[in-house]
Amino acid sequence: MGMVGPIRVTFACSMMFFFLLGICRGSNIGVCYGRNGDDLPTPDKAVQLIQNHNIKHVRIYDSNIQVIKAFANTGIELMVGVPNSDLLPFSQFQTNTDSWLKNNILPYYPATKITHITVGAEVTEAPANVSAMVVPALTNVLASLRKAGLHKRIKLSTTHSLGVLSRSFPPSAGAFASKHASFLKPLLEFLAENRSPFMVDVYPYYAYRDSSTNVSLDYALFESSSEVIDPNTGLLYTNMLDAQIDAINFALMGLNFKTINVMVTETGWPSKGSPKETAATPDNAQTYNTNLIRHVINNTGTPGKPGVGIDVYIFSLFNENRKPGLDSERNWGMFFPDQTSVYSLDFTGKGVVDVSTGANLTSANGTWCIASANASDADLKNALAWACGSGNVDCSAIQPSQPCYQPDNPISHASFAFNSYYQQHGATANACSFGGVGVRTDQDPSYDNCLYMTTGNKAASATTTNGTASHSKAPSSSSVQRVSVQASSHLLTLLALFFGMYFIKGTI
Repeated sequence: MGMVGPIRVTFACSMMFFFLLGICRGSNIGVCYGRNGDDLPTPDKAVQLIQNHNIKHVRIYDSNIQVIKAFANTGIELMVGVPNSDLLPFSQFQTNTDSWLKNNILPYYPATKITHITVGAEVTEAPANVSAMVVPALTNVLASLRKAGLHKRIKLSTTHSLGVLSRSFPPSAGAFASKHASFLKPLLEFLAENRSPFMVDVYPYYAYRDSSTNVSLDYALFESSSEVIDPNTGLLYTNMLDAQIDAINFALMGLNFKTINVMVTETGWPSKGSPKETAATPDNAQTYNTNLIRHVINNTGTPGKPGVGIDVYIFSLFNENRKPGLDSERNWGMFFPDQTSVYSLDFTGKGVVDVSTGANLTSANGTWCIASANASDADLKNALAWACGSGNVDCSAIQPSQPCYQPDNPISHASFAFNSYYQQHGATANACSFGGVGVRTDQDPSYDNCLYMTTGNKAASATTTNGTASHSKAPSSSSVQRVSVQASSHLLTLLALFFGMYFIKGTI
């Protein structure tokens, strides 16, 4: 017991340092553009699709000239890759990286806004032991960039799977596998010296699929109404992605590389799988990626590094029919090869639109969500406050002088807000719960100039959202109040970080 205080104080100081380092960093959402298919659109058409959906950050897995040229003058930030098959020549001779940069990068930069180069991908999982080649290859590519004057403009790193860890739960016990020590030590030194990110591919889907008895689906989908507590730190986790990222953060901290930020270079959820992959559905894929986008752009960080921005890339742009393995491997795409959407997704995090058909005059499943006539005014007001606040619903239409303000009563206002939330979350039964005060109807509740939102068509009276939510599951009446308590708790935690007092929370 005598050691608890000093340990907590040390932890607090470290976490405050983390927070101060990253407080001004914004978070970005990107998309992985893989091309392992024989029916995919041309790069020009793919880039047009990317632009149409306001995607600003893209990762490709090689340095294909036609693809790089397609991104020219778009303003899209591009991450290009050096595949594992090129690690040997890149690590052996500087002239090889000089030639590659001269032929594949320099002719198209800066018209194509290349911001990162990944040198190798998940090398610890590669069949052949190529990890020893990574740092020499990185060093040579860096030298080539320095000759071109681009070493400060283009960041270099390599990607990892979570298999690089020997332990990931609880997050504070995160540690790198000792068998990778000879590879990781010089790599982390390179990343720290060059202020490059630690890139990791993180998939809560696999954690749930392979251990559904220990991991709840809601926890994997950012839909959990309860927390998992790290017993060593007292930190509360409401989703698996944060826990997995913090396992990496703590592993880095354990090796005294506190200044290296984590970048998630792949995450996502498949829309279809083999018979035993029951969680691979369009609804779950939509839920995961919608909640992921909102979580990232809110800049909440993780419990271990609150407020620290983190860039995340969704895998993937298209279903890729040539990928081997289970059916899920070929169904991670947000779009089919014909460029229609697999499910509805909005990359701004402000709502869901049907990206394949544009405007749609009927609600998803032909239903809307309204307030129950049997609900009390108090319950309706609580649920309405949640929907317009943490629920991320644009409630401007029910303000005075706006189209849906009249009739001015809780049931009318709540109905409009409930339906907006319901449509934004795929028109599922769970999205119309609101603690039992929401009910579904097949009759369009729109009236006069008050148009109720549908999945594919934002109502004229509801075109924007306030963008403040990090939680998306419809609450019970009691959990509406709990959101305010959590917000206060998070504010106190951040204040405590500044004063080095985080140990207080750990001892409560």
